[in-house]
Amino acid sequence: MRAPRRPIHVATTWVRRQPPKVKAFLAVVAGMTALVLLRFIVHDHDNLFVAAEAVHSIGISVLIYKLMKEKTCAGLSLKTQELTAMFLAVRLYCSFVMEYDIHTVLDLATLATTLWVIYMIRFKLKSSYMEDKDNFAIYYVAAPCAVLALLIHPSTSHNLVNRILWAFCVYLEAVSVLPQLRVMQNTKIVEPFTAHYVFALGVARFLSCAHWVLQVLDTRGHLLVALGYGLWPSMVLISEIVQTFILADFCYYYVKSVFGGQLVLRLPSGVV
Repeated sequence: MRAPRRPIHVATTWVRRQPPKVKAFLAVVAGMTALVLLRFIVHDHDNLFVAAEAVHSIGISVLIYKLMKEKTCAGLSLKTQELTAMFLAVRLYCSFVMEYDIHTVLDLATLATTLWVIYMIRFKLKSSYMEDKDNFAIYYVAAPCAVLALLIHPSTSHNLVNRILWAFCVYLEAVSVLPQLRVMQNTKIVEPFTAHYVFALGVARFLSCAHWVLQVLDTRGHLLVALGYGLWPSMVLISEIVQTFILADFCYYYVKSVFGGQLVLRLPSGVV
């Protein structure tokens, strides 16, 4: 007599068998449901942005623990860390000259830890770095983001250069995780600490996206007007949504792996 299957296993099996359009529809429904719950549970939606920064910091802390305990950086993308440091540095500069607040302090702490991770990968643990797997060219994301920032940026009263830099860091943040996904795509097997880190990034991206969407809903669209005119307000929202959906597929397999009791995450072909 076969033991009854877990409900989560039944649900994931059913979802996996659905065609791509149904999966996309279910993802949208799940996202909207989560947004509704957050809207009623979290009264001050600015806390969602702080929570996103905190979760990102937790993800970086997991990386630090991995590097210090296991003495290896296998499975990590140096290029994602460099892109992260790049957009954090630009955002820090813009925060100092445009709107200094608690987010500036959080960004400073995250940048410091990210630079430490880069140092460890480049120098201390270079022998375990999978350079051949980390083959996503940085200019494929940095150059388009720079061009897009020149064309579409805030229309506020700040200095033009600062407005372009702010747009650049928004666009770059949305796609900074792509090299890490390429590494996981090349290896197909993701060890626990790297999986925890990428999942933390996915949660942080979703919370940041939820912050912006709920702020727009609460202000009945006035926030978009406050951000300026033209395409910039829409691009901010699109960037938040893009970086959330980039990691959605991985987060699904991560949750499935955790509930299935698997310590090592094995990704099917075509994922990420």
